[in-house]
Amino acid sequence: MDKVFELIQEMRRSRGWDNSDTLPILIKSVSVEAAELLETIQWDEENIDMRAVESELADVLMYALSICIDYDMDVETIIRNKINNVYERYPEVKK
Repeated sequence: MDKVFELIQEMRRSRGWDNSDTLPILIKSVSVEAAELLETIQWDEENIDMRAVESELADVLMYALSICIDYDMDVETIIRNKINNVYERYPEVKK
């Protein structure tokens, strides 16, 4: 994961985005890119362009990880906390 963070930061630094990105900008960008991910299936759920899905998913992840980078959030910790919250809120499905 550290290498991924380094790649994201290198890209952001080379474009000056590390200096201009704010939390509101990053949060809005996650939303915009998530909408673009949705567009990959909006009109045709049968013939999905997986390359487009991957590209838009990468955008969503890079913006979300940029928030973690800029605000010193540990990705594993926040995901584990969320999973624990889900276990507390939703009953297990018996199979």
